[in-house]
Amino acid sequence: MQIQVDKGEMLPLMEEFYTIQGEGYYKGTAAYFIRLGGCDVGCHWCDVKESWNADLHPPTAAKDIVENAEKYSDTIVVTGGEPLMWDMTLLTNLLKEKQLKVHIETSGAYPLTGTWDWICLSPKKLKLPTEEVYAKANELKVIIYNKDDFRFAEEQAAKVNKDCILYMQPEWSKRDKVIPEIVDYVMKHPKWKVSLQTHKYLNIP
Repeated sequence: MQIQVDKGEMLPLMEEFYTIQGEGYYKGTAAYFIRLGGCDVGCHWCDVKESWNADLHPPTAAKDIVENAEKYSDTIVVTGGEPLMWDMTLLTNLLKEKQLKVHIETSGAYPLTGTWDWICLSPKKLKLPTEEVYAKANELKVIIYNKDDFRFAEEQAAKVNKDCILYMQPEWSKRDKVIPEIVDYVMKHPKWKVSLQTHKYLNIP
């Protein structure tokens, strides 16, 4: 089984669900989410810490994941955990064979595998993205938890390609404090946009 996992034929599926995309460029859009287990980036404010240990999530055949996904939506979002810990080639090939639009949400800390229509890069200080994902990211989403994150955001914005859309998103537990700071910053630096976790306001997954 481990060989199949290493090849991406089986993946540690944590959960899958049909919902409204809550963040970034595609917010408000219906999408089917595939959440994979496994992450060693270790953000203390992560809201899905149960995704970190891949061993808790049963290896599931990529073809079965795709069969489920295609019933719900033509837009599929692969998230985690950190999905690029796994080889995404087969999963994305199978999704593309079904003419589905395939998005990924990633910290970019691992080599980029798979074929993607949209790459949302959300870099973390503990483990920085690879050069390739900076070059290919469609959207940069930096989580703002404290004042130093504004410095980090600019550092990351300098590394992505010129067409990448730039977002700052308040860390949910600190939103009351940091939203005014983000609003002020974006008004002074309008190359940035504000991203809110609208799915939490809507009380949906």
